[in-house]
Amino acid sequence: MKENFIKKYTSMTGGASAAYIEKLLPLIDEIRELKKKHNAVILSHYYMTPELQIEEKEGGIADFVGDSLGLSVAATKTNADYIVFCGVKFMAETAYILNPSKTVLLPDDNAGCSLAESITGEEVRKIKEKNPGVPVIAYINTYAETKAECDVCCTSRNAVKIAKSFESKNLIFIPDKFMGQNLAVKFKTETDKNLILWSGTCEVHEQFRTNIESLTMANPNAELLLHWEVPQETVESTLNKNKGIVGSTSDILNYVEKSSSKEFILGSECDLGATLKGMFPEKQFITPCIMCRHMKLISLQKTLDALKSINTPSQQKYQIQVDEPILSKAYIPIKLMLDLS
Repeated sequence: MKENFIKKYTSMTGGASAAYIEKLLPLIDEIRELKKKHNAVILSHYYMTPELQIEEKEGGIADFVGDSLGLSVAATKTNADYIVFCGVKFMAETAYILNPSKTVLLPDDNAGCSLAESITGEEVRKIKEKNPGVPVIAYINTYAETKAECDVCCTSRNAVKIAKSFESKNLIFIPDKFMGQNLAVKFKTETDKNLILWSGTCEVHEQFRTNIESLTMANPNAELLLHWEVPQETVESTLNKNKGIVGSTSDILNYVEKSSSKEFILGSECDLGATLKGMFPEKQFITPCIMCRHMKLISLQKTLDALKSINTPSQQKYQIQVDEPILSKAYIPIKLMLDLS
């Protein structure tokens, strides 16, 4: 298993010193032992560092690696007593809302989200007052108290499908204005929907502006991989001149798999580039390395610490809790999302 981990880690990172990898291996071994002892699973997001994304079958620690929708689905299917979520707080909240009888641990309780923090439940109520009867779609990147005020949740992967499920022509979409603007362009050709947007943004994706333009000029044969959360003006200016895609993480992975191109420019969180390198080692990914400071708070050591805390007084430091009535109210839009996906 050690050899499998080294091979996978090397493919994802382009190489690492033997001394650094040797430091990781004891942590991985201990984490794997504690997972078995406590009947725990680890869910890891694509934006985690490479050592957290490598699955157990490849010598790593993760039981499932995925995007927000994939992790939400995985959370509903586990029989584990403990879910350790290598992601950020809103993701761990979602896992708990779907599994309130299980214990969900987040390795660092400061792992938040600038986008989720851009709107509150009270602000949703005010939007609804201004637009009576208009359904509210909440991007999964929101906190539980915000989801509790909405009609349905969505991820970047299923937003179009979920919007089409409503009869109403007008829909409120929160909180990402750039994602909403990009979706609105797609809606013009596929639906009759009109989106009423909030002004939230992701502090990572909003930085993809002139750097993408300059990279396309320096790499004219590269195809573009842009996330829905990238500013709409960047999407419009670059995809008008270059081949590529704007979409969800899943869309990006599928696009690369089907493309005959060997060179891509990635407009998303830096460690999605590591994911892509690990999946498609024969292809080159040019990535402006913009990292999510919240995602990078999660580490192997902190994951180990969370597992060590089980059944000790320090467990409370890591444990995610969503209380009633928020728990029941937030479950409704999340469950509807899963039913519609």
